Amino acid sequence: MSDENESKDSSKKRTRQPNGRSSIYFGKDGKWHGRVTVGIRDDGRPDRRHVERKTRAEVASAVRELEKQRDAQTVRKPGKPWTVKTWLTHWVENIAPLGVNENTMVGYGVAVRKHLIPGLGAHRLDRLKPEHIETFYGNMKDAGRKPATIHQIHRTFRVALNEAVRRGHLGQNPVKLAKAPRLREQEVEPFTVDEVQRLLATADKRRNSARWAVALALGLRQGEALGLKWLDVDLDRGVLMVRRSRRRPQYAHGCGDTDPCGRKAGYCPQRQRTNPEVADTKSRAGRRAVGLPPQLVDLLREHRTKQDAERGAAGDKWTDEGWLFATETGRGTSPRTDYDDWKELLQAAKVRDARLHDARHTAATVLLILGVAERAVMGLMGWSSTAMAARYQHMVDTVRNDIARQVDGLIWKPSGDRLDDGDDGAAGVLVPAS
Repeated sequence: MSDENESKDSSKKRTRQPNGRSSIYFGKDGKWHGRVTVGIRDDGRPDRRHVERKTRAEVASAVRELEKQRDAQTVRKPGKPWTVKTWLTHWVENIAPLGVNENTMVGYGVAVRKHLIPGLGAHRLDRLKPEHIETFYGNMKDAGRKPATIHQIHRTFRVALNEAVRRGHLGQNPVKLAKAPRLREQEVEPFTVDEVQRLLATADKRRNSARWAVALALGLRQGEALGLKWLDVDLDRGVLMVRRSRRRPQYAHGCGDTDPCGRKAGYCPQRQRTNPEVADTKSRAGRRAVGLPPQLVDLLREHRTKQDAERGAAGDKWTDEGWLFATETGRGTSPRTDYDDWKELLQAAKVRDARLHDARHTAATVLLILGVAERAVMGLMGWSSTAMAARYQHMVDTVRNDIARQVDGLIWKPSGDRLDDGDDGAAGVLVPAS
């Protein structure tokens, strides 16, 4: 007897299964059908899924797979299936902005709209495979994209699909299984003690010289340093509070649709800023108290005296907003101006070119290499996870050798010289070279 004839005979004898039980039957359309109850719909009715195959064995396998997903609670929600494009669009417009700041949203938006939707948007979300994602990464690599860029997109995609899993739209996250191109994290070389001294000595001859002492000694992020106000600093107690961060500006067109300027929003003659100048620091760990070394307290006292003189010279042009590092008329310093000042300082001090963020690496590295407890360093630097300590602990030869020389001078120099050498070594990172 053929499989089809047997199925017809068995379908005639089929009795109704108890409520909730899976069922398999041969339909009038000549195909085998299976139905599995996987849960309850939002309206309270049973969520009963249907599968159809050509043979009984195939439909039985499909039923078992559905039961397996049901038991593992990985069955996607009922309704029209999401595509990668529709889900990412919904996520980046409605979900992600509720939990992250403006700067993070800029990165999310670029990853989603410029890369992920054009590359993977047509896939049905629940049918997306790790192989699809890996092919997408390979195409980006072949097009000349840097591994760091691909990893940023990878992280964004993983976060977006984690939310789809959490909400039941996806059984498991295929991004977690996909392999991104190998990323060799660029080794940042912190400044040597000699370079730090040259930078601070040169900065002492420029406006807002204490700005660079704060960067090199405390490792504050650029936005955190520019967001400081005098009310955040207690020089008598030697404590600085990090509460807010100055944001890079974002703009929208102000020219209107009737007379468009044809330029990007940031270059529009009538551009309008769309984000606030300052915002609370990025995390609870970022809001922190930082102890000030005595040398830095002295520099900040001197800085306040100089700023008071500028206030008097500006007269009515002074806008008293309370910024620690202000312009000559009291306004807050823009991140772009601050960046340009940093590059000029490097050239004037004859120090190799480096990112402003490398000053933060320098402060973190010195703290870790000198043996300051990791938990204490996390508090000072505003890190929320121990993984950050590993990223910043650049045990490079230049810093190791500098410290080794200081230890050598402290331990093996004659006792008469020991105190002087010890004092110089302790202050080497904070005091400008004479």
